[in-house]
Amino acid sequence: MNMLNQIDFRALRLFVAVFDLQSFSLVARREDVSASLVTRTINQLESSLGQQLFHRNTRAVVPTEAGSIFAAHARTLLAQLADAQAELQEKESEPSGLVRINAPVVFGQRHIAPWLAELYQRYPRIRVDLTQTDSYIEPHREGADLIFRIGVLADSGLQARIFGPQINSLLASPAYVARYGRPETPEDLAAHRSLAFNGPQGLNRWYFRRGQESWRHYPLNPVLTSNNADTLLTAALNGMGMVLFPDWMCGEHLSSGRLINLLEGFECATTLEQPQIAAVWPKSRRLPLKVRATVDFFVEKFGSPLNWRNR
Repeated sequence: MNMLNQIDFRALRLFVAVFDLQSFSLVARREDVSASLVTRTINQLESSLGQQLFHRNTRAVVPTEAGSIFAAHARTLLAQLADAQAELQEKESEPSGLVRINAPVVFGQRHIAPWLAELYQRYPRIRVDLTQTDSYIEPHREGADLIFRIGVLADSGLQARIFGPQINSLLASPAYVARYGRPETPEDLAAHRSLAFNGPQGLNRWYFRRGQESWRHYPLNPVLTSNNADTLLTAALNGMGMVLFPDWMCGEHLSSGRLINLLEGFECATTLEQPQIAAVWPKSRRLPLKVRATVDFFVEKFGSPLNWRNR
């Protein structure tokens, strides 16, 4: 018979406690058991494993090399057990508690706020604190449970659920096209009126490419710059000029015909790296039920393909 089959989770918990406290008597007091039971448990573990886990002397209990190796595995097993127990309990429970969400300003207005009433209807015990900012925030420092981020995902300290890539288009109103015509190539942009976003990272750069060609930057001389995307969108809708904006912001106006997609044979971008639309959260062993339920809700509502591309 494999002696490892005789090891139970209570023995692992006592072993980890001894490893951390380096004392049989302190563990006995903390766990409200006899010191002899703790000693006997460790002895049985050592016998089952065929390894000495601790050096004992009158002043301390010091882990051996084998003890240190076994401690890492014991912690993993105990964490997996805790996760399994919590998941089973959650099957009988309901998501509840405060979910602190951070999102870009316009994206939050367009694609998060409209769904919050339905989120509440589905999960009446969830509460949301929604902070909207276009500045980068550090979730560990700001205390956010869930961040909707649009950009290049490079933070290895975060976990992410990617909804899809951000796709940009060069757009103008029918009134603008009727008055100024439409560009046929990016080189024509110099003769047109551009409206450009000027945010925390400075003035947006406009890049274009056709097929597999390399991206090329085309300098702008905008007639209007603003740090507020809605202001630029309003100006574009009123025929003032062209904007290079993402589909999540302009999908409804394209569908209604209030904006026209220009340069359809070209890809458009404001960065050379592909931005992703994602929900991110601090990396941890296990995502709380309230946060997981919120992420899953928005995965469902955004859809695949993303719903603003189907309007």
